[in-house]
Amino acid sequence: MIHGPSIVIGAGISAVVLVAVFLGFDNFSNEPELKIEGAPTIQESGPPKITMMTFLDNGSPILGKTDAPVTLVEFGDYQCHFCNVFFHSTEESIIRNYVDTGKVRMIFKDYNIIGPDSVTSSHGAHCASDQGLFWEYHDILYNNWTGENNGWASSDNQLRFAQEIGLDIEQWSECMTKGTHSQTILASNEDARSLELGGTPAFFVIGPDGNITRLFGAQPYEVFVETFEIELEKSKN
Repeated sequence: MIHGPSIVIGAGISAVVLVAVFLGFDNFSNEPELKIEGAPTIQESGPPKITMMTFLDNGSPILGKTDAPVTLVEFGDYQCHFCNVFFHSTEESIIRNYVDTGKVRMIFKDYNIIGPDSVTSSHGAHCASDQGLFWEYHDILYNNWTGENNGWASSDNQLRFAQEIGLDIEQWSECMTKGTHSQTILASNEDARSLELGGTPAFFVIGPDGNITRLFGAQPYEVFVETFEIELEKSKN
């Protein structure tokens, strides 16, 4: 269950570099827009090293108890069709039955594979996080999703989203125009590439013993339940 365009772009994401992230408000029209440029062809020696920090760093604030025995990491793009499917069909049940009960904690990481508005959305969420409202911004993005690269995640609309969830707009706008969280977003994308992800959403379930299970695509709720229960059983031993 992977969206076709996301696979095509995701598979080639190693060939692009996100080099700037700025929100194009009218009163900041002189700021550069996000660009996607070709990456250098020179390759660094050796494969990237995968550590636990590849999964845990450069992401959202933790949703749930910080000491929950199981961690669910999602690499997503706010414009991705099947990321939106997961949000509306599965995420609420996971939060209700596993996150709110202290069994699972969630982390969202950016993998921007669809277009400039994807990165603007990521930055909007991180700037909202500065005010303790990351997950509220995350939710309002998905609740307003209408497709890929069709303008729903435009600068004007994201300003409206920020207003609707009660952000301090002056503080949030300054964060956006300064590109405060650009390096975090770039690093999260590098983490995704180091894991050789070919699209979004991609999930990693980390158990209490450090065992990592990969779930690719908008899997049904039952698949997450099965994986969670296997890992939770270990925490009882």
